[in-house]
Amino acid sequence: MRPVREYVADPSTEASWHLLASPQTEIPFEWHYHPEYELTLTLNARGQRFVGDSIADFGPCDLVLVGANLPHAWSVHDRQERRSPLTTRVCWFSQTWVDQLLAACAELAPLARLCARATRGLAFPPEVALQQRDAILKLAEMSDARRLPALLDVLVQLAEVSDAQELASGHYTGWVETDPHNARLTRVLAQLHERFAEPVDIADLAARAALSVGAFHRFFRRHMRMTVTHYVAHLRVGRACQALIESERPIGVIAAEVGYANLAHFNRQFRAIRGATPREFRARYRPGR
Repeated sequence: MRPVREYVADPSTEASWHLLASPQTEIPFEWHYHPEYELTLTLNARGQRFVGDSIADFGPCDLVLVGANLPHAWSVHDRQERRSPLTTRVCWFSQTWVDQLLAACAELAPLARLCARATRGLAFPPEVALQQRDAILKLAEMSDARRLPALLDVLVQLAEVSDAQELASGHYTGWVETDPHNARLTRVLAQLHERFAEPVDIADLAARAALSVGAFHRFFRRHMRMTVTHYVAHLRVGRACQALIESERPIGVIAAEVGYANLAHFNRQFRAIRGATPREFRARYRPGR
């Protein structure tokens, strides 16, 4: 599934970064990416969090830092407290913003380390999310001038958290469209993400990369740390996971939708990648279904 490029609203003329603090009744499932870093606090909700090729449960106080151009989405299933509102706070800031701060203030060097770790996405432990909850919520009540040092204080504290969980796997590259060094690989990945359910045409992919078939296989494996076939299997199983969670369509129908003509083959690949059968996976995320 190809992620959608989201254009984050420009900060106001008085601010150098952007805060989203408007009321929300739900979080729509939108598989998207953007060049900005995103710090998201989610309160009073339960569901699944999709970051790169990671699918993980999240609870009622969830704090995540998503790196630049890393596809992500949230799927909310229910609220912890039915009578209380769903609350989110989202802070967006750019690499340029970070670089300018580092150039002016050597003391902020921990921000560089934090952003480097966020390349694959970082989920902070629940106790850290609770510690930072009030500080992040209060950002909405502050003037732009007071918000900046308050956000920096939060980020510096998060940079000191050593046990934040990296989300996307090491071979996941994100969705970088602007890096000239990745242009060849981007053309190939765009084709795979757009047409993952179709039979893989290696000759076409090699042509897109301007390589011979043999050179293309070596190129892809060197950059992605896996074969094209294995990569497509991950794409298909990831899309199947989303369908299993969000719908009640039969497993055989979902298997066909993501490119498997043989249900037994789908079940074997799903189990190999996710450590559970599709039926077990659905039962885990949709109890009683």
